[in-house]
Amino acid sequence: MEPVNFPQQTPLYYALHAERYQRRELIRQVQALTGRKLMVYFTNAMRPDSAIDQRDVVPFQEMIYDCLNHSESDVDLLIQSSGGDIDAAEKIVSLIRGQVASLRVIVSERAKSAATLIALAADEILMSDTSELGPIDPQVVVQTATGQPVMRPAQSFLDGLKRILQETQQAGVLNPAYYPILSHLDPALIDFCEKAIARSKQFVRRWLEQHMCAGDVQKAESIARQLCDVERYASHGAVINYEEAQAMGLKVNYVRTNEPLWEAIWRLHTAYEVFIHRTQLPKVFETEHVSIA
Repeated sequence: MEPVNFPQQTPLYYALHAERYQRRELIRQVQALTGRKLMVYFTNAMRPDSAIDQRDVVPFQEMIYDCLNHSESDVDLLIQSSGGDIDAAEKIVSLIRGQVASLRVIVSERAKSAATLIALAADEILMSDTSELGPIDPQVVVQTATGQPVMRPAQSFLDGLKRILQETQQAGVLNPAYYPILSHLDPALIDFCEKAIARSKQFVRRWLEQHMCAGDVQKAESIARQLCDVERYASHGAVINYEEAQAMGLKVNYVRTNEPLWEAIWRLHTAYEVFIHRTQLPKVFETEHVSIA
């Protein structure tokens, strides 16, 4: 009788974590096709606590440590995120770029806002027909007329105030409908919005000049201007597909959906998609050896 290769884990432990072991094998398949170590940052857009924030720093360092401990420092980051805090995004970028030799970002389906910023710090972005980036329009918390806090694009907030000012100048009097809105307005928020917009452009230019645009200041400036153009992208959720990203000047490697590499990536993506919606977890950080949820 030939020996049977059972898992090293005990039967019950393996059964309880079977989905994790399935994803580990899928990660290994992607790595076998790329020859690079893979980190996965996958978030649940249906959860309000899924945004990129400072709590992500430690799990990211854990993933980087694992990648550098088991291979050369050429790393892929598969990211699925609707965005979040720009300062946290820059901390994550600085963390990765300070330790790995090369970074490629894989956008399996969605990397928006601050997640787009992380992708822009890569040497290359891997995309397919399912992939999308988003415009860089920082979001701020403002209060509605009823006093409820909501997220709004900083530029839209400034444009709205400008429109109220223009209407008031033309009419010679402030429309009473604006009283509840303006009564909750913190003047410091105007300054914050202006600085947030400038900060986003600075982020884009800095990291593009260092890596993807390799010192080409004009190209980095052009891309930053396009991504931050709220006239071009009226919606925060506007889709920037691989063709538009390439046309902007970004270094995007398009992979057809029927190629083995993308099939491996998409199988991994769907495994995470099913897992986070079943468990309602906000985020998952994983490599071949690390699993933090």
